[in-house]
Amino acid sequence: MSERDAVIEAITDYAIGPSPEDGLAFQTARLCLIDSLGCAMLALNYPACAKLLGPHVPGAETSAGARVPGTSYVLEPVKAAFDIGAAIRWLDFNDTWLAAEWGHPSDNFGAILAVADFLCRTQNKKTLTIRDVLAAAIEAYEIQGVLALDNAFNRVGIDHVLLVKIASTAVASAMLGADREQVFNAVSNAWLEASLRTYRHAPNTGSRKSWAAGDATSRGVHLALMALKGEMGYHSALSAARWGFQDAWFRGQEVTLNRAFGSYVMENILFKISYPAEFHAQTAVEAAIQLHPEVANRIEDIESVVITTQEPAMRIIHKTGPLNNPADRDHCLQYMVAVPLMKGGLTADDYEDEAAADPRIDALRARMKVVEDTRYSAEYLDPEKRSIANAVQVFFTGGERTRKVAVEYPIGHRRRRDEAIPLLWSKFESNLSTRFPTQRVHEIIETCRDSSRLYAMPVHNFIDLFLP
Repeated sequence: MSERDAVIEAITDYAIGPSPEDGLAFQTARLCLIDSLGCAMLALNYPACAKLLGPHVPGAETSAGARVPGTSYVLEPVKAAFDIGAAIRWLDFNDTWLAAEWGHPSDNFGAILAVADFLCRTQNKKTLTIRDVLAAAIEAYEIQGVLALDNAFNRVGIDHVLLVKIASTAVASAMLGADREQVFNAVSNAWLEASLRTYRHAPNTGSRKSWAAGDATSRGVHLALMALKGEMGYHSALSAARWGFQDAWFRGQEVTLNRAFGSYVMENILFKISYPAEFHAQTAVEAAIQLHPEVANRIEDIESVVITTQEPAMRIIHKTGPLNNPADRDHCLQYMVAVPLMKGGLTADDYEDEAAADPRIDALRARMKVVEDTRYSAEYLDPEKRSIANAVQVFFTGGERTRKVAVEYPIGHRRRRDEAIPLLWSKFESNLSTRFPTQRVHEIIETCRDSSRLYAMPVHNFIDLFLP
C-alpha cells in the first residue's frame, strides 16, 4: 500500500487535535461569525439567492434537522450547509483571505453551523456551544488559509472553493466524532473533487460563483457523513503518479504547507466592511469615494480615469466590454470604481440590472485605463505587509486633474482593525435590520457583544435568535 500523503496527515492531526487556545483568534472568530450571519441575512432579500434555499424538492423538509438562519427551513445537514454557505457568500460581502490563492474562509460556517445545530437538536448534545463553533472556525480558516499561502490553484484553473471543501470536510468530520482514520478518509476524498473556475471569468461569469462555496461546504458535510459509515479513503490522493491530484490537476507541482497549523489565518483575516466588492478592488472603491466630491458634478467632463493596481487585480477583475449580470459586475474593477465616483458609495443593489442600466457607468468605464504598479504587486505578496493597494486619479478635458488618491490597506485589514471593528458592528446591525424587527436586532447584538455569555450559549439557542 502507498505511503500516506503528508499534507493530508497534517490536516487530519490538526482537525482532531487540541482545541485552539483563547486569545486574539477567538476574539476575531466572534467577529467573523457575526459578520457572516449578517451577510447571510442581507442576501436573503435577493430572490436569486432565496430561490435556491430550502429542500431540493417541495415537502422534503425534516423535523430532525438543522435550521437555516433567517428562514423557517429545517433540513438535513448537507442541504442546510449549502443554504447557510450560499447565503453567506452570495453578495461577496464576507471575509477574505489573500495569498498565492485566495478565498473566503467564512464559507466554512455553512458546514460548521449546520453540523453543530443538527447535533444539538437531534443527538442531545446540548453542551455543544458557540465556543465550539468558534474553535471549529479557527481550524477551518487555518486549513483553508495555510493551504492558500503557497499553492496557487487558480493559476491552473482550479477554483478556490476546493479549499473550502477540504477545510469543511476536516472540521465537520471531527465535530461528528470521526476518529483519525475516518477524518483522513474524508479529507482524502475531498482532494479528489477539484472543479473548474470558468464561471468566475468572461465569457462565462455567472451566478454559480455565488453558490459554489455553499456547494463546497455542503460536500464537506456529505463526505464526513460517508466516512462515518466506513467509506474508504485514498492514501496517495495527492501524490499518486499520473492519476493523483498533483499530476492530474496541479501540473506536477507538489502541494506544500508554508507553515504549521495554528491560528495565523484567523488572526490576520481581512474583513469587507463597507463595500460588497471583490477584495482586490476594496481600496480602489475607497479611493473613488474620496474623489467623489471633486468629480460628481463633472462626470461628463472626464477625459480619463487611471486606476493603478496590483497584479492579481489585473488578472482577475480588469474587465472591458459588456457585463452580463450582477456576478460579472461585482468582479469588474472599472465598474466598482465608476459607481462610487458617480454616487459616493457602492452597495449590492448597484450590481443589479436596474442600476447597471445607467448609461453613464459604461461610458465612464470606457474612459478608464488600468495599470499595474510593480511595488503594489510585490507588497501584496510580502508576508510582512500583505497590502492590497490601489490608486485612482481623474483627468478632465482641458487639462485639469484630481489628486492621485492611493489607499494601500483596506479598512478590513489587520493594520486597520481598531478603525474597522465599530464599523463591523454597524454593518451587522444594518444587515440584521433588513430581516428582523428592532427588538430582535437589539437582542441579537446584546448577546453577541457579551463574549462570555455567547461562548457558553448552546448552539441551537443561538440559532433560534435568527429564526423568523
